[in-house]
Amino acid sequence: METLIRLSAAAGIFLLMIGWEFWRPRRVLQLGRAQRWPINLGLAALNMILMRASLGGLAYLAAAHAQSQGWGLLNLAALPAWLAIAATLLLLDFAIYAQHILMHKWPLLWRLHQVHHTDLEFDATTAVRFHPFEIVLSMLYKVFWILLIGADPIAVIAFEIILNGSATFNHSNVAIQPALDRILRWLIITPDMHRIHHSTRRAEMDSNYGFSISLWDRLCGTYVADPKEPQTSMTIGLAAYRKPEALGFLRLLRLPFKTSRRD
Repeated sequence: METLIRLSAAAGIFLLMIGWEFWRPRRVLQLGRAQRWPINLGLAALNMILMRASLGGLAYLAAAHAQSQGWGLLNLAALPAWLAIAATLLLLDFAIYAQHILMHKWPLLWRLHQVHHTDLEFDATTAVRFHPFEIVLSMLYKVFWILLIGADPIAVIAFEIILNGSATFNHSNVAIQPALDRILRWLIITPDMHRIHHSTRRAEMDSNYGFSISLWDRLCGTYVADPKEPQTSMTIGLAAYRKPEALGFLRLLRLPFKTSRRD
């Protein structure tokens, strides 16, 4: 049931965002969807099958086990349910923010994460363009934090839905009025904010690491408000990988085992 809830929410948000992209796109894409979507969605399907066959539901099971055993900081503190849920959501969101920084700064992890950044365009399907090994490591990382903090099981389900939905939203090629975007950024990560993170410029790529709320980037000094180039024409991806034909499905699966390049 937990998996069905998460998948239904993810599918609904994805369909909503691609509909918005068709209705009101932010950028004119230079690469057709037929060139990118089979690769991005193919990685998503592979990751889904892999997780279903191995670690699917592990985050919720870990939270339920921690609660039944009284493990973790929140269980030791015996907080009211509403406060435990709020604390779980905030702490896990910060953990994902920290993980994202590690993925960029630790060369071994960057080998995996670079697959996400090789997309030469930026739309809702970019949100699911991850190497399978990164997905597995991310789940194990989340489980570690769930056990450490004694995360509330219901909050873990909510967090997974929020994380997936936020990633789909903030990777989407949708136009939002600039004035509204500036207001939204005080709370959440907007597409214009996160697109800066996908710039080929090193300083911009090393910014705006958040996925759900913008608080952590602002508090930790990793927030960048605007790119050097206009949002509608800034260069997306990695400077070292500019040929679409070199970024096929099988090549991306092999990419982490080749020389790692950031520039």
